[in-house]
Amino acid sequence: MTANQPLAVLWDMDGTLVDSEPYWMAAETPLVERYGGVWGHEQALQLVGLGLPDAARVLQSAGVALGVDEIVDHLTDEVLRQMGELGLPFRPGAQELLRSLRDAGIKTALVTMSMHRMAASIVELIDFEAFDLVLGGDDVARPKPHPDPYLQAADALGVDIARTVAIEDSPNGLRAAVASGAVSLGVPHFVALDGVGADALWPSLEGRGADDVSALYRAHRP
Repeated sequence: MTANQPLAVLWDMDGTLVDSEPYWMAAETPLVERYGGVWGHEQALQLVGLGLPDAARVLQSAGVALGVDEIVDHLTDEVLRQMGELGLPFRPGAQELLRSLRDAGIKTALVTMSMHRMAASIVELIDFEAFDLVLGGDDVARPKPHPDPYLQAADALGVDIARTVAIEDSPNGLRAAVASGAVSLGVPHFVALDGVGADALWPSLEGRGADDVSALYRAHRP
């Protein structure tokens, strides 16, 4: 570890580490339809990057007659079921970059608005020790786009947030990263990230390694 490297890289999960957004959408549609509502791709995009309780309230407004906790538990169980059947869909280059960071001695944390139990289940499916910390949406008082999740992760790792890089795929997540004071890297997936305030936008993590992340860090923390 040198002063030319970040002390930690903080990862969003859904859409950044794993391509789980289609699984969430596949869980939402039959739930809304069960209560007589209509749910399509445009409606589902509203939930990308939202904390699960906020997403549950949107689904309630679409007609789902369940409590917030019931909706959160149902969606979490359904997405985990799909992953168990279909496998863990890593985003291009994500697993390779994560391994490169670990090999370089850079701390890593998973900072997600999904439930902690879901994040922990996904981490267990990775075939190396990928994260020093897993922080779920139920571990924080205020969800993204508030900076709290990233600030809490840096504090738990014992590092200054200004000496971290946060990787995000959604506007809400990126706003949280920017507000926290981390060097913010956007990797858009379903939703464009232009104008959100990222320090950098990469079209993909494919072909990227710890050296690329360190170069990004140095460009913004000279």
